[in-house]
Amino acid sequence: MASPPHLARRTLIAVAALAMTVTAGAAAVTLAPTPSSAAACNGYVALTFDDGPNPATTNSLLNALRSAGARATMFNTGQNAQNNGALVRAQRDAGMWVENHSWSHPNMTQLSQSQMASEISRTQQVIQQLTGTAPRLFRPPYGATNATLRAVQAQYGLTEVIWDVDSQDWNGASTAAIVQAAGRLQAGGVILMHDNYQTTIQAIPQIVANLSSRGLCPGMISPTTGRAVAPDGTTPPPTTPPPTTPPPTTPPPTTPPPTTPPPTTPPPTTPPPAAGGCRVAYGVNAWNSGLTADITITNTGNSTINGWSLSFALPSGQTIVGGWNASYSPTSGQVTARNASYNGTINPGASVGIGFQANHTGNTARPSSFTLNGATCALA
Repeated sequence: MASPPHLARRTLIAVAALAMTVTAGAAAVTLAPTPSSAAACNGYVALTFDDGPNPATTNSLLNALRSAGARATMFNTGQNAQNNGALVRAQRDAGMWVENHSWSHPNMTQLSQSQMASEISRTQQVIQQLTGTAPRLFRPPYGATNATLRAVQAQYGLTEVIWDVDSQDWNGASTAAIVQAAGRLQAGGVILMHDNYQTTIQAIPQIVANLSSRGLCPGMISPTTGRAVAPDGTTPPPTTPPPTTPPPTTPPPTTPPPTTPPPTTPPPTTPPPAAGGCRVAYGVNAWNSGLTADITITNTGNSTINGWSLSFALPSGQTIVGGWNASYSPTSGQVTARNASYNGTINPGASVGIGFQANHTGNTARPSSFTLNGATCALA
């Protein structure tokens, strides 16, 4: 707070395989490959876990993922990786993607460019030494990013990955609340979780089962787009082929056009469906003079939203310094967040997650109201 060559095939289908034993420190962990309950995947999401590896929890996390037939992305800190090399190799051997989460988990935007480079390069080096593969993804701690950091990431060939859904496990969320948060994931989406919480580990079986019931499967994060795709890096095929219709064997009979005009039908008297509504959930994580805000926008109406802008008054003393999944203008006062190219459509009942990092002068209050495309949203 990528993929071993021999595990590059898709694993979320029913397969029969031998059990795998991984040795981590003094303990041998048996990771039995269990087939996913999803017969077909209509889309993929990314389960991500930050801040590992941790001696007290990583083995349990890997066991839970393997038992659920799921693979995930591990954003490790360099310090933890260096101090727990056997666990990093256990992550790799369990089929997880091991990626870069900085060396010491600082707020990267408060560092100089050379300090940013040190945090990233040292972590790249230790993970490559332990797994044989250099990370291709970078998650900035706290989701805090800016143009300088993105330029440094590019120097190391890294794609920045934030998240669409925050599980809030770091904020004391219960297992049930973590499962509920994962229910907001849509195809291509990414959820933020952490390596070191038992509540998160206990949520994994239900998260994967709920995804399966919606035709979604855990996948990898594309280093090209930063979005979730199939574990082999492909997009899912259609679940059923289009129907084939044989050509007619005899020409259709010719029918003369009607000699009488068609009957006129009065327009329907029922009104069109109601325009839509919205609900906004807002979470904030503050420290010293900075904060990160996670915003979830839910379409509570019955019409699809195509293109959106969310307006709100940023509390006095707060200034946005970077954001994800939306563009923000201006960065203080009355702010408008506009959709990114990939999340402008929100279907009825669906949600989209956005967020930003801000500086503050002691005021960490939340905006009191939000309007989506000019309509006032309810607050979750």
